[in-house]
Amino acid sequence: DEDIEETKPVSSIDSEDIILDKRISESHLDKKYTFDSFVVGNNAVAQATSLAVADAPGEVHNPLFIYGGVGLGKTHLMQSIGNFVLKADPKAKVLYTTTESFTNEVIDLLGRQKKNQDEIIEFRNKYRNVDVLLIDDIQFISGKERTQEEIFNIFNELFLKHKQIVFTSDRKPNEIEDIADRLTTRFQ
Repeated sequence: DEDIEETKPVSSIDSEDIILDKRISESHLDKKYTFDSFVVGNNAVAQATSLAVADAPGEVHNPLFIYGGVGLGKTHLMQSIGNFVLKADPKAKVLYTTTESFTNEVIDLLGRQKKNQDEIIEFRNKYRNVDVLLIDDIQFISGKERTQEEIFNIFNELFLKHKQIVFTSDRKPNEIEDIADRLTTRFQ
């Protein structure tokens, strides 16, 4: 009588969850931010609009500009869009970043003594080859001319490809000081 160790096959559901978790992490999202965990309160319109965007990225409300005071759920809604899209479409590419991180990447790239053309192309491809781009706290591009230029170019390319762009801000687009008019127009 031999002892045969039984092995449990990994269920496809577990495998799908692992893959989804990896994609969420690679997108720089937090998986706890979902529409189900969002407390709607006075934000019913923002929540409904965000859900419509998540359900049909690039087709409605593009770009989506979510603004409001601190602690009202802008980041939660933005990340909920990303998580929803990743779960609904296994091929979708989503990227979340903060304006501060984006600006630091631009500064790092420009600050190098020798600008390697491959690094510039890699940076641009990172942001231009996505289906959904989520940029948090866009008000921090105020006064940052080079960052504004990169965002403007990325915005134009994604918009022309009908890819979804979502920004959050603590101010309305026309209340963000020291940004190019062409960006204010696009945000609106």
